Amino acid sequence: MAGNVVNLNKWRKKKEREAKAKQAEINRARHGRTKAQKERELADRERASQLLEGHRLEEAPKSDEDES
Repeated sequence: MAGNVVNLNKWRKKKEREAKAKQAEINRARHGRTKAQKERELADRERASQLLEGHRLEEAPKSDEDES
């Protein structure tokens, strides 16, 4: 009839520590980069943006004469 007795405070604290550890791992991946890595990523994003802009089709300007 009696199962394993669990101290709920210890269980709750263990879950909180695990959640904090997971968040810390995410933050290390996001912010734990060298300056060179950050600059390279920024340059890659800018290059991709310029490439996309270069392929953009320009819309023809609307004139009032076409709406007659």
